[in-house]
Amino acid sequence: MLSVELHAHSSLSYDGRDPVEDLLARAKTAGLDALAVTDHDEIDASLRAAELAPEYGLLGIPGMEVTSAAGHVLALGVEERIPEGLPFGETLDRVHDLGGIAVVPHPFQESRSGVMAKISRVELARADAIEVYNSRLLTGMANRQARTFAREHGIPQTAGSDAHISEMVGRAVTLVDADERSVDSILSAIVDGRTQTDGRRTPWHISFRQAAGGAKRRIHNRLASFLE
Repeated sequence: MLSVELHAHSSLSYDGRDPVEDLLARAKTAGLDALAVTDHDEIDASLRAAELAPEYGLLGIPGMEVTSAAGHVLALGVEERIPEGLPFGETLDRVHDLGGIAVVPHPFQESRSGVMAKISRVELARADAIEVYNSRLLTGMANRQARTFAREHGIPQTAGSDAHISEMVGRAVTLVDADERSVDSILSAIVDGRTQTDGRRTPWHISFRQAAGGAKRRIHNRLASFLE
């Protein structure tokens, strides 16, 4: 059983703070086996993390968090950037065309680009897996909704810390019953539903700190691009 972090953001993400080296170091300290850096609509840092991961005794899963027209989709196992703004179904198709799997994070949290505000339950059931435990959800209700939906529809379940600072990497992990210690085996096991989830809620003051830091960086980046 491998312990895998499937949802973390680096400084390349508009709302992330730390370089991939810090995320990898934290994953090693937390005793994880694999890490997916999933920046918003960016993939370069994730590819870099996948390249460096063996130096930390880890498997690096390349991927990104794509902003589809309906909301966020984790594209795991892809090595090319998928453009934002595509319809939900087309985003899933792009992920599959690139050899990856599509995991829908926090689908029932509208305030954080959860897809269920804009798609049907039939469409959500097309996902390869659903994130049923996101450690940054303050009340837990949206997590419970996601888990109930996944169980009712027989969809594989994952968890993720949704870390935007390195200290929170590993706060929520997916335990994967993989046939071997490889990225392909991990992704295959997720699709097969050979997963368990384990996590703790991110303390509210850290969630707010991450959100505030992200907002500050977004403003800074917009001003910088405006002044160029």
